[in-house]
Amino acid sequence: MISTSPVNSIPNQLPSNRTMKELLSQFAAYNIWANQKLLDIILALPEEKQMQELPSSFKSLYTTVLHMWDAESVWWQRIKLQERTISPSQNFKGNMKDVANGLLQQSQQWHEWVSTSTDTMLDHVYQYYNSKREHFKQPIFQTVLHVFNHNTYHRGQLVNMLRQLGVEKITPTDFSVWSRKK
Repeated sequence: MISTSPVNSIPNQLPSNRTMKELLSQFAAYNIWANQKLLDIILALPEEKQMQELPSSFKSLYTTVLHMWDAESVWWQRIKLQERTISPSQNFKGNMKDVANGLLQQSQQWHEWVSTSTDTMLDHVYQYYNSKREHFKQPIFQTVLHVFNHNTYHRGQLVNMLRQLGVEKITPTDFSVWSRKK
C-alpha cells in the first residue's frame, strides 16, 4: 500500500490502488527525464572532461554512461529472451553524444514497453543467465525496477564526478523534483 491518507490532501499523491504498471510507467518517464538532465550537463562539457579519469566505479563520465546503456540494453535483451546478450560497448566506437543518444533511446524503449504492458506481462517469471553464467528466475517487474534503480545509483556517481570536474550548477534529479513538475 502506498498511502492511507486522502488523495486530495497531498498534491500528486497516488491513490493506494495504483497498479504496478502505473508506478513503473512513472519510473520509466522519470528515468528518461533524469538521464536527460544529467546528459545535458555532460554534453556541454569539453570532450577531455567527458573522458577525464576520475575515482569512481567507472573511470570517466563517458564510461559510466556507457555502462548505464550496456546495463539497460542487456536487461532488455534478457526480458526479450535473447539467449546471448550483446552489450553496446562491445562494438562501440562513438563519442559521448552517441552514447547519450543510445542510452536515451534504450530508456525510451523501456518506457514504451512498460506503458503498453499488461499485469500478466509484468508478473511473468522469466529465466536468464548473468555474465557469470549463473541461472536465475524472476518476475519481469523486478527487472524493470532494477533497471531504473540501477540508473539512479549511477546518476549519483555522475553527479559526484561532475563535482570533481568543478561543475557547480547541477540540476537536481530526485524523483520528487520530477513528480512536482509533471
